[in-house]
Amino acid sequence: MRKSLVVILLVLLCDQLLKVWVKLNMTIGECMGVIGKWFNICFIENNGMAFGWQLSASPWGKIILVSLRIIAVIVLLFFIFRMTRNKTKTGPVVGVSLVTAGAAGNILDCLFYGMIFSESTVTKVAEIFPAGGGYSSFLQGKVVDMLYFPLFTFPDWMPLVGGEVFFSPIFNVADSAITIGVLYLIVFQWKWLQTVFK
Repeated sequence: MRKSLVVILLVLLCDQLLKVWVKLNMTIGECMGVIGKWFNICFIENNGMAFGWQLSASPWGKIILVSLRIIAVIVLLFFIFRMTRNKTKTGPVVGVSLVTAGAAGNILDCLFYGMIFSESTVTKVAEIFPAGGGYSSFLQGKVVDMLYFPLFTFPDWMPLVGGEVFFSPIFNVADSAITIGVLYLIVFQWKWLQTVFK
């Protein structure tokens, strides 16, 4: 259980530190280059989906999504506890822990960011714990995304994709943890996954 907690806490710490830094230092839509043209920090917010995808603006849609995520995290934590008791090897535990941490990271944004931050706009950087209160209520916070890897642009002469950027989503550390965890389990722990679903 200790290894799992270390993975989860490290992912949550990296995820939340970067999100808070972006929220307090950048305006919506602002970008800064990190490595050449292919790694940028670009600040966007969304209503709770991964990789910058948008969800219906309905508050009920948000509440349902967050509730399902909370249930999923509880189930995953229980699963990790069972894995630990059954002395499952480290690989599967790390993979499931990455997925759990990623889901939990985006839940924190939805639960609390609306209450502790002022609104981020295209002209104004957010404040933490503003005097007038946050931009929204409990469960209605927006997820902060910032990692952007426009690896290359397809040549104009290519049909359908000419001029399009390859891999255009903007995402965060939590999204990355979920993706890496799932891919790791499928590629490197496939035999273990087969035993789980028997």
